Amino acid sequence: MRLSSPVFRLKRRAKELARKSGVPLHAALDGIARKEGFQTWSHLAAAAAPATKAGRLLNELPPGGLVLLAARPGQGKTLLGLELLLETVRAGQSAAFFTLEYTEAQARARLSGLGGTAEETAQVAVDASEGICADHIIARLAGTRSGTVAVVDYLQIMDQQRSKPELAVQAEALSAFAQRSGAVIVLISQITRAFDDGGAQMPGLADVRLPNPLDLSLFSKACFLHGGDVRLATPG
Repeated sequence: MRLSSPVFRLKRRAKELARKSGVPLHAALDGIARKEGFQTWSHLAAAAAPATKAGRLLNELPPGGLVLLAARPGQGKTLLGLELLLETVRAGQSAAFFTLEYTEAQARARLSGLGGTAEETAQVAVDASEGICADHIIARLAGTRSGTVAVVDYLQIMDQQRSKPELAVQAEALSAFAQRSGAVIVLISQITRAFDDGGAQMPGLADVRLPNPLDLSLFSKACFLHGGDVRLATPG
């Protein structure tokens, strides 16, 4: 059964209903579930549980957040970001990919190779211009709906041109825009090479490669990949 809205939107609707009407949250959730054709919220959640890592990740990213997606080379961080965009359009939301690594044709080929239909791939806005920075991204996403997901490939390369603001300033601007607009902005990030020699099974915030200072508490979520596993963390 196709839901009228993504799970995170239904959950937010239930929270608003509980707050306005004074009913317990679990009752509001069950009420929303019945309107969607399910007996209880748990039945709805079980039926809607995504089968892919990207689908599960999307459900963990509430609107209005700046998200870090980090891994060493070859671990699939860019592919997960692209899969996240496909899951976003499948959920009926807008999606955008800002890349300083791929051409638009290459990005769309990767989306297609990940199982995106021609229609789904076309729905992902791809920006491969050389001027990608926080101001550029914010301008392109102006007027976006809450729940829009934008993936930026990648964090460190935004810090390489002296004509652009410092990375810390860009991150602050993106975080503020995400909170205002309700968009989810995912910044793909490198992990320092020292991680490979440390023997850890999963990188963390301390392993993020930062040529210049950056307040990682600006990120509402951090997603780390290694060896096929995915771990979510909350900075701060």
